[in-house]
Amino acid sequence: MKSTTNTSKRHNHERQAEGVTMSSADFRVESSHPISGRLWPLNGSQQYFFSDRSLAVAMAAKSVTKPSGQEIRVVHVPTGEVVFRKPGRSRAEWSDD
Repeated sequence: MKSTTNTSKRHNHERQAEGVTMSSADFRVESSHPISGRLWPLNGSQQYFFSDRSLAVAMAAKSVTKPSGQEIRVVHVPTGEVVFRKPGRSRAEWSDD
């Protein structure tokens, strides 16, 4: 029975490494517009998934939308909580007024 448990744990770990399963540590970078940036493997999606919060926030902070200036958020998937928000440029705090 011990070998079955170890084998099961190993397969579960392999699946997590491949991004197949979701855990309570999953984060989604999202926007209502396509997201792009030099660091993305594929530009133009409206959402990307990460298991690491720090990486998700860093990627969101370094990204832009098309059209530019739209909001980008990082959401903790299990709770729906927005843990980071990169505001769009059209908001009052970004204007020169």
